[in-house]
Amino acid sequence: MSETDLSRLAIDKKTTGYKQPRGGRKLIVAGSVILVLAVLIASAVKVFSVATVETVTVSQIYPSQSFTILNASGYVVAQRKAAVAPKTTGQLEWLGVEEGSHVQGGQLLARLENRDVTAGRDNAAAAVATARASLEQARAELLDADRAFGRAKQLVESGVLSRADFDTAEARLSRAKAAEKGAVSTIASAEANLAAAKAAVEYTMIRAPFDGVVLTKNADVGDIVTPIGAAANAKAAVVTIADLGSVQVEADVSESNLAKIKVGQPCEIQLDALPDARFRGLLQTIVPTADRSKASVMVKVRFLDTAPGILPEMSAKVAFLEREVKPAEQRPRIAVPKEAIRERGGVKKLFILKDGRAKEVVITIGEPIGDLIEVLKGVTAGELLVNRPSDKLGDGVKVKAVEKK
Repeated sequence: MSETDLSRLAIDKKTTGYKQPRGGRKLIVAGSVILVLAVLIASAVKVFSVATVETVTVSQIYPSQSFTILNASGYVVAQRKAAVAPKTTGQLEWLGVEEGSHVQGGQLLARLENRDVTAGRDNAAAAVATARASLEQARAELLDADRAFGRAKQLVESGVLSRADFDTAEARLSRAKAAEKGAVSTIASAEANLAAAKAAVEYTMIRAPFDGVVLTKNADVGDIVTPIGAAANAKAAVVTIADLGSVQVEADVSESNLAKIKVGQPCEIQLDALPDARFRGLLQTIVPTADRSKASVMVKVRFLDTAPGILPEMSAKVAFLEREVKPAEQRPRIAVPKEAIRERGGVKKLFILKDGRAKEVVITIGEPIGDLIEVLKGVTAGELLVNRPSDKLGDGVKVKAVEKK
């Protein structure tokens, strides 16, 4: 192909209207880069920025807290409690209970070594038997003497029997009557001795004074037990029992708060050992004396509700109420501060803290309880949530928590 032909293939820029752009492509590329950078920066701000938030804990509360007048602390005390000891000193030979054993009134709990007093009881029983036999013999003699006297009387009246023989028959009758009376008295004495011997044996038997539960075992087989505990290494009591049906809470109330309470006032009892339970109570007694060292007065609160887990000496808290707790108010409620709730688009929401970030959750609320509001669905007790969340706080934002002041 000639050079003339090649020149024909060239494009005439004047005839086509083509114009070379001046920096247009650079502007498009720069704009795209800026847009990408803006998106990245926004994402980085969301991911890496840290918001400082105030936090509170989702509470499990009871409605009674909203009408509580006064709170006090104390201990569970059994009103019927006894340190069971024998009436005599001796060596513990047998023990039939342990801590926690349920016992009935009169039940044999333990026994002291009692061979000597048992022998004395058996001897007294034999003496009673001998006295009764003597009485039978005396009565037989009396019967015979009475019949002989009757015959002698008839014979002396007919002149067959001498007066001396009659007098002898009469004297025999008198002796027989006296012998009978003596035998009766001997039986009474022997029976009294037997009763004393039986009592001595019973003193070695340690029995429960009432129905209850064994709280402590204070002695073991082989120990010397004495009712006064004065001897060296001697034990004054074998076991301690209590009637768990008589437990009450003894609490101290400040003198300045006495005007807020009265006998018969409804109460609610919480035990540290059973934190998820509440027990209905009633103010039974205000002890009519004050403790000058603590400037307080002891009160006794009776349980209206009982449970197997209530034991003496447990720590307890008592809430003195304005009114009785209704059945519907006895179950616990989940509640949060009102200022922690945000409404967005007509939906109630909370921000809970999870893995250092704020997580938005939808909730269903119930009735207000004092300064709190019940949450029926969405959160559980113990969860940490944001209090007074700002409008800028969003789901997934990294946060730094500080406790509510």
